[in-house]
Amino acid sequence: MIKAISYPRAAVVGNPSDGFFGKTIAFPFSNFQVEARLTVRDSIVISQGEDGTNLGLAALYQAYLQKGVDKKNPLLSASVKRFYEYCQTESIDLHDEGFEIEFESTIPREVGLAGSSAIITAIFRTLLAYYRVDIPRELLANLILEVETLELGISAGLQDRVVQVYEKPVYMDFDKELMAERDYGEYEVLAPELFQNIYIAYRRTGAESSDIVHNDLGSRYQMGDQKVHGVMKELSSLTESFLDELKGGGSSVRISEYMNRNFDLRQSICAISRNNLEMIDIARSEGASAKFTGSGGAIIGVFESQDMYERLKASFLEKDIQIFEPTIVSTETW
Repeated sequence: MIKAISYPRAAVVGNPSDGFFGKTIAFPFSNFQVEARLTVRDSIVISQGEDGTNLGLAALYQAYLQKGVDKKNPLLSASVKRFYEYCQTESIDLHDEGFEIEFESTIPREVGLAGSSAIITAIFRTLLAYYRVDIPRELLANLILEVETLELGISAGLQDRVVQVYEKPVYMDFDKELMAERDYGEYEVLAPELFQNIYIAYRRTGAESSDIVHNDLGSRYQMGDQKVHGVMKELSSLTESFLDELKGGGSSVRISEYMNRNFDLRQSICAISRNNLEMIDIARSEGASAKFTGSGGAIIGVFESQDMYERLKASFLEKDIQIFEPTIVSTETW
């Protein structure tokens, strides 16, 4: 059996400009995780094929082309399809032995912590290990994104997949010319020690759909909406200033101001649900900064002292909102 772990991510600054040639900083954290397990079988076991027969990889791929990815296991089947196509394109020979993959996730769903891309990342890692295939990290992040965008029709940006593949805090510059030239941006790994007094809070209900949010912004951006373009440009500049402050050991006050500004910019172009806005308001009323970790449902910010954190905890608890201090991941295994 091959096991692989993947983690959720939290965007610290810059989102949602990652989908619009912007700049962001994000980190993975291990408070939750996905575990994928690949077990060797006589043939590939996915519920594709109404007759219940198990298919080899090439036959399975042909079935995908005819019927589309398996709706019962979309993340799994779409991941296998994309992996197989990459290996075909790169003329990588794959052995004929079968497998079965299952996965479990403790990542809260639909709160903007990149749970679906974490599942895909873990699945890809089992396939890479099983077939002994090496894919450069920057390209692997693209493949994982394509599983969602091209195979499943989900609007998304590269940020989550880059962080989950690198398994480190990363500063990402998705410069338009770079993306056009090589399909990936400039990625700089950051030390986890740079991120101090960070909290994450989320509610299990009332999250925005990232698909709806990203689709709306995407269409407005493509149509040349001046306000959307202006916000994305400012978010990129904000990320640069945040990085300089972070590396220079700057004050948490300035860092908090940047994070608050990030949310305010987002709110200027996106409708924010009442439940999500309530979390922001609670955090700021206690003196902490607050912004979305992703598309909504979870927030991230900086607290000034342990006393402030305890006040935050008590205020969130009254509204059935979970809060925790993230354990930032920085592994050398990938």
